[in-house]
Amino acid sequence: MPITFEGSPRPRSGITLRFLAKATDVGYGERIDGGHVLEWVDKAGYACASEWSGRYCVTAFIGDIRFAKPIAVGELVEIGARIAYTGRTSMHILVTVSSGDPRAESVGETAQCMAVFIAVDDSGAPVPVPAWTPQTVLDQRLQLAARRRVSVRADVDAAMAAQRYSDETSAPRAVLRFLAAPTDVNWGGKVHGGKVMRWIDEAAFVCASQWTGERVVASRIDGIRFYRPIVIGNMIEVHARLIHTEPRRLHISVHVRSTDVRNGQGDVAAHALAIFAALGTDDRAKAVRQWSPATDEDRRLDRHALELIEVLRRAQAR
Repeated sequence: MPITFEGSPRPRSGITLRFLAKATDVGYGERIDGGHVLEWVDKAGYACASEWSGRYCVTAFIGDIRFAKPIAVGELVEIGARIAYTGRTSMHILVTVSSGDPRAESVGETAQCMAVFIAVDDSGAPVPVPAWTPQTVLDQRLQLAARRRVSVRADVDAAMAAQRYSDETSAPRAVLRFLAAPTDVNWGGKVHGGKVMRWIDEAAFVCASQWTGERVVASRIDGIRFYRPIVIGNMIEVHARLIHTEPRRLHISVHVRSTDVRNGQGDVAAHALAIFAALGTDDRAKAVRQWSPATDEDRRLDRHALELIEVLRRAQAR
């Protein structure tokens, strides 16, 4: 039975965050890095999901996000988040990041993605959310696009879940290792989903930088999946591994592992596939050093990357 709001005002189905990009937002390059943008996306998505559901919400998935242009310090940043589709306990939210000169009349789109949030109760169990009904033709188109992405996400999830990663590899790898700090906490007492995404971006950056020896930037994130919450004080290991190269792109698989330092118990908390590009002197993508898989596992994961490219290509062609 759908939840109704009899006797109370219906919550908004969209919100917009607006702020100036600061010098403290600059990451590993001379601009606002992809990790920071992902943190902003998570905050906007959370605000939209929580207002719509009236519940605490957790990030379940961040969809295919492409970084169209860099964001500079001093630019006005607008992040719009709006409901596109609701399931029983999930909210599919279209998040659009725009930026530009604050003196200009408008800002330009920087990135866009679909984010999925789950409403939970005080014990962390999923709870039903109010159904969202399209009110305009644009709403109907957004809902249709979101419903189509559900099946695409299922195909990608199945393909990624079927893969196994071990040390039987000659692939370039990078590992970040640290403790989850109190400053990483979210509104529910666990590590903020946006912080986890920033870790993913940073580990992929290290892997791409070491392989190319060039300036690199995140070009696209093909999907970030969150499997379980991360507790403050846990040991965090972020493993980034090159699995495929295109002429101008590096495909890097990143796993975030969280371990209780008291008993050594741990598991994978998040997984993503990050696409990085090397930049030339004109700030355009340049040819990258190619990698050839040498082991059976490397060749399998290289084929896996090609399969994901094809799945996403077919989805975009619909």
